[in-house]
Amino acid sequence: MTDPRPCPDCAAAPQPSRRELLKRTAGVVAASAGIVSLAPTWSVADVADQKIVMPKAASETLVAQLYKSLKEGQKKAICFPFDHAKRSDIDNNWFIVKEKVKGFFDKDQQALIREIFLSMHSEEYAGRVLAQVEHDNKDIGGLGGCAVALFGEPGETGDGKSKFEFVLTGRHTTRRCDGNSVAGAAFGGPIFYGHAAGTFTEKADHAGNAYWFQAVRANEVYKALDGRQRKLALLDITPPGEHGKDTVELPTKKEDLDGIPMTELSADQKGLVRKVLADLLAPFRKADADEALALIDKAGFDKLRMAFFSKMDVGNDGVWDVWKIESENMVWYFRGAPHVHTWVHIREG
Repeated sequence: MTDPRPCPDCAAAPQPSRRELLKRTAGVVAASAGIVSLAPTWSVADVADQKIVMPKAASETLVAQLYKSLKEGQKKAICFPFDHAKRSDIDNNWFIVKEKVKGFFDKDQQALIREIFLSMHSEEYAGRVLAQVEHDNKDIGGLGGCAVALFGEPGETGDGKSKFEFVLTGRHTTRRCDGNSVAGAAFGGPIFYGHAAGTFTEKADHAGNAYWFQAVRANEVYKALDGRQRKLALLDITPPGEHGKDTVELPTKKEDLDGIPMTELSADQKGLVRKVLADLLAPFRKADADEALALIDKAGFDKLRMAFFSKMDVGNDGVWDVWKIESENMVWYFRGAPHVHTWVHIREG
């Protein structure tokens, strides 16, 4: 069953099939010792014509450089007080300000924004993620069609002493860089990632989708469950919809949580869930992945629940396209129908 509700999409360029993706998978350093990730280590040639060179400087340092380069007119358009309401907004297809990267920033500033974006991701995955953003925003100029806002004032060295946050938004992307200004929040607050690799409604194999490998891993957990456990994990209800900030609102009490508790799993099954977490965190830079995992463990791994939704099963193949991992401190909602939308919010308990 596919999702009848509308979702922003665009035509897709040819991408590797899931079979090709799985052939290319290789072990990478995961967020937890002993965990092997399914994140692909394909070459840049597989995803973009241009060679990706990872920035040497940290995201925070690059944000400080960008801020320092802004003219007064630019500051008036994209800079806001740190506590401005815009900083907490999020959606699947939105622009935090009307000014777009290309046309509003000069070429050097555009290059800095590109480097900031790349440096927020892992070296293994940065090229793929950039290609996804370029593809999903291609009708408006790729990364150049996205919008950037700055909150607070980044320090000269971006060392975290100055309270600030850089936010980049567009179709299927919300990324944040805050230099740990937002205490107890992974990624500086809620983020969003997604991909429409094919038509509006992708086929069951989600061929070429940059993030489908995460669902492949999640479904390994379901396959490892026994009959009783599957009854707890698989829900025959309509999955949650998407309503901007409400989508990443944290559950207020245990009764609001869906799915199977980690306390119902064996040690091996818990290990599989940790592998899912490793794949969820694989696209992001190590500092953010480590912080996210630390917050999850601090709040209590056994407090997590994992739910799969039998409705919106693309192709009716029993490979669950929609699933989530959550606790009272975390929401990681993967909605793979009609294509991938993923909402993330992790906070300290």
